[in-house]
Amino acid sequence: MVLKPDTIETPRLRLRPFGHGDLNHLIELHGDCDVMRYITGAPTAPETVARTVLPRFMRYDHCRPALGVWAAEEKETGAFVGWFSLQRKRGGSNSEAVLGFRLARTAWGKGYATEGSRALVARAFELGVRSVGATTYEENVASQRVLEKLGMTLVRRYKLTPADLAGGVTFDPSPEGAWDGDELEYVLHRSEWPQPERT
Repeated sequence: MVLKPDTIETPRLRLRPFGHGDLNHLIELHGDCDVMRYITGAPTAPETVARTVLPRFMRYDHCRPALGVWAAEEKETGAFVGWFSLQRKRGGSNSEAVLGFRLARTAWGKGYATEGSRALVARAFELGVRSVGATTYEENVASQRVLEKLGMTLVRRYKLTPADLAGGVTFDPSPEGAWDGDELEYVLHRSEWPQPERT
């Protein structure tokens, strides 16, 4: 039996498992030059989204139910606004997860990235993950602010390589030399996450 990620609701968003019907949403999202600016530096071809990205987003691991990729939609309108992911850290243990998110331009500036990310981080810690990390490009100030709002701490600066992307949360191959700046790695440990008040 394959255990799909649960649907998660926040005040304004519904995070649900991906389905075949989401292909056009993903093609539009991953084909937007502005969205992909700090990720691969170029749009992802529709055939790559169909053959590689969506199948990976629909793949689940019943041994790690805290992890997966969720399509994000507005609860009020049902509009697709992007996706959020929790993946096992490359080379890490099952207790280490990496957070990722990608939102359509129409969803920028509304606090959705922080809202959806906070829900996934809480889920990860509730299900036994010990640390959640994330990476972003140094010029992507908006993403850095999201990670800082979650309470994450900057732990490393490094030059991004195609090998790094191959094991990351973006699932998109990046051309050599897409940018010359540093990648920033953030981490949040479960002991640093605010515990819910007991009643």
